[in-house]
Amino acid sequence: MNLAPLVLTPGDPRGIGPEVSVMALGRVDVGRVLVVGDGDAMRAAGLCEGPDVELFEPPDTGEPAEIAALRWAVQACQEGRARGLCTGPIHKARLAAQGFRHHGHTDFLGELCGVPEPVMAFVGGSVRVALVTVHHALRDVPALITEARVYRTLETVDRALRGQLGLARPRIAVCGLNPHAGEGGLLGREELDEIAPAIARARQAGIDVSGPISAEEAFMHPDGCDLILAMYHDQGLAPLKRVDFGRTVNWTMGLPIVRTSVDHGTADALVGTGLARSDSMEAALRLCDQLSRQPTGVARP
Repeated sequence: MNLAPLVLTPGDPRGIGPEVSVMALGRVDVGRVLVVGDGDAMRAAGLCEGPDVELFEPPDTGEPAEIAALRWAVQACQEGRARGLCTGPIHKARLAAQGFRHHGHTDFLGELCGVPEPVMAFVGGSVRVALVTVHHALRDVPALITEARVYRTLETVDRALRGQLGLARPRIAVCGLNPHAGEGGLLGREELDEIAPAIARARQAGIDVSGPISAEEAFMHPDGCDLILAMYHDQGLAPLKRVDFGRTVNWTMGLPIVRTSVDHGTADALVGTGLARSDSMEAALRLCDQLSRQPTGVARP
């Protein structure tokens, strides 16, 4: 089968993205890869083109190189010229100073793909976690935990696990928001008023979902489900990264294309020191390859 290439955007050319991209490409076999980004940075990092690796510099759009690369890469996936997108780290503060108005990759990719609320998920070893809310102040989270939002996230997660991962009937465990999942309303009512109704609605729609349960219980027994749905950023990511830090992969669910990414930032202080590790990029490329080989996970024109 002649597969379209994966497309890799190394991210901020001033960070470790180019280095870890070059290292990872030398260590994994995922078929053809089209590297889209700043050519000078990639060549300085030691990129060697060959039958399986090609470098492409997108046209100058007046935007930062990493953003222009993303625009081009998404279009390539949408048109079927690439089968999946793997991204390196961007520097949110540097981009914001240049007028970039998005919080990061996820919402920008959602805009490019016409998806208002893609779901941020992560894979670390055998543990998978998705988030109902992402980059919000903790004080704002309770008001965002609504039946509609939780149900919409469950729908997106179930569809991605079936379509991109190929699971016939994925099992999803839903965390509560409050300690001990609210203790029957004693420690908060979000579980009773919002989360439980969303779970009931999801079950009626044929989704295999359990909860709400305490986050500690969910993460003590992750093998009992295919994915844990956390209510907020640190509830899901702190335990996951404790289990598999350095190899965790960011997986964006709900997009019409396959997208994975590293779990780390640009780590400017490591550039050129030889201390940067490519474990997460290697894992991200492997997962992108796996997901994009599913019949319904491949972007089509």
